[in-house]
Amino acid sequence: MTSAGRFAPSPSGELHVGNLRTAILAWLFAKSTGRDFLLRVEDLDRARSGAEAEQLRDLQAIGVSWDAAVVRQTERGALYAQAIDRLAVEGRTYECFCTRREIQEAPSAPHSPQGAYPGTCRMLSDAEREIRRASRPASIRLRSDVTEWAVEDQLHGKYVGVVDDFVLRRNDGVTAYNLAVVVDDAAQGIDQVVRGDDLLPSTPRQAYLATLLGLQAPKYAHVPLVVNHDGVRLAKRDGAVTLGDLAAVGVPAERVRDLILESLGLPAGTLAEALLDFDPASLPKEPWVWTTSSSRLTSQ
Repeated sequence: MTSAGRFAPSPSGELHVGNLRTAILAWLFAKSTGRDFLLRVEDLDRARSGAEAEQLRDLQAIGVSWDAAVVRQTERGALYAQAIDRLAVEGRTYECFCTRREIQEAPSAPHSPQGAYPGTCRMLSDAEREIRRASRPASIRLRSDVTEWAVEDQLHGKYVGVVDDFVLRRNDGVTAYNLAVVVDDAAQGIDQVVRGDDLLPSTPRQAYLATLLGLQAPKYAHVPLVVNHDGVRLAKRDGAVTLGDLAAVGVPAERVRDLILESLGLPAGTLAEALLDFDPASLPKEPWVWTTSSSRLTSQ
């Protein structure tokens, strides 16, 4: 199987400038290392009608292309079930009946990392589980053997993060992100993951799970986010931050692409041209502050 990088948006709405910048970076990382570039729609949750088509249109408008048919998570339930079944056979799963509030209010287990699941349902007896099943459906959690795991990130170096008994399948039957992303990346031959650095804390869980499933964890590069003038991650509430909104005020997609490339220290132009100068070691380490100054957006 050919090695590949990917971009994997959730179709909850239009992509904003921060999403588009990460997509461009993922494309540049993949192509600069001779990898294919794939697109996966992570639509297990929060899918809005029409959002996928909007996102694909916007990616194409800034020059991002992909090398195979788009994959959707809602079409891959059998793969996720197989992974959970394998873990269950090995005794690595258990039912959990806790609500979010109960987890927040529960005392932490001794020596467990802050924010980790306290293990409330880990040692329930068969009789106790039977009683709880009558009151609410169960989620499925991983029975972890570790409390932390280390990953190597191309931009951050060694990163050690919390690994607890995280959810594999929610109590509404939907596969949890941490399992789906591991299964999908392996099945698609994705061995390079470039994404926003807000996702770095969840990466040790995913890398650990990959080892339990006999899979090779991909190479990671968590890139800086785009933020507003207050230093908060960019969102639609920050004004004209999507291609549609920017086009409405006279800023074409090509100009947005050029601004993104310039923010990365790359020359304006096509992505193929930017690829010639792309060097991960030279990327900015700090978030990019997006402002909607008309002179900045429309200057050529």
